[in-house]
Amino acid sequence: MAEKLLVNPIDCEGHGACAELLPEAIELDEWGYPIVDPRPLPPGLERHARAAVSACPTLALRLQKA
Repeated sequence: MAEKLLVNPIDCEGHGACAELLPEAIELDEWGYPIVDPRPLPPGLERHARAAVSACPTLALRLQKA
């Protein structure tokens, strides 16, 4: 089943680790906060997405079934 990334903007502090680990689905805005692609993740990126979720120091990033 497909998954998509979600970011909680209240919890996010703009560290940018997620965009470094998953540039295919996350880019940073001008202040360093993530802009997450709202579409389901392409096949093969799930493992990288889990790594980005795990690397978030504020736990602001999560995966959800699409």
